[in-house]
Amino acid sequence: MTTPTTQPATAVSLARAQLASMANGTFDDFARLVAPDARNREAATEPPACREPGPAGWYATALWLRGMFSDLRWDVHEAIADGDLVALHTTMRGVHTGRYTKYAPDGSLVVDRPPTGRTFATTQSHWLRVADGRIVEHWANRDDLGVAMQLGFLG
Repeated sequence: MTTPTTQPATAVSLARAQLASMANGTFDDFARLVAPDARNREAATEPPACREPGPAGWYATALWLRGMFSDLRWDVHEAIADGDLVALHTTMRGVHTGRYTKYAPDGSLVVDRPPTGRTFATTQSHWLRVADGRIVEHWANRDDLGVAMQLGFLG
């Protein structure tokens, strides 16, 4: 583990702000919150632009999610920091109003579903590593099957 350079309460606030920015933040918000070389481990099934390190890739992820889901938000139920690591237990909510897409590692489109207009709410945990007052890494545990079921993708 690296030596923490951000106090736990500040790290939790930073993680909460980043998650809120996914729903409605600007590029400038991501530039303030995310380090230039920050890595989003979840970008592997996202559009190629989302795989860039730093604020540009993270903002591309936000725009991709917002393009699929309106009224997008994360309710944070629990948050804890230990050293340079922050964990958030959340519920992601939204309405499926845009095309639902997923991508292969080579960047090709593998899932493309039309909007259903359905709402969804599923739990997630987000893990973020922070250094020098910015996020440097993210990964998550998500209930993608629950989203697919609530959107009517499974028979």
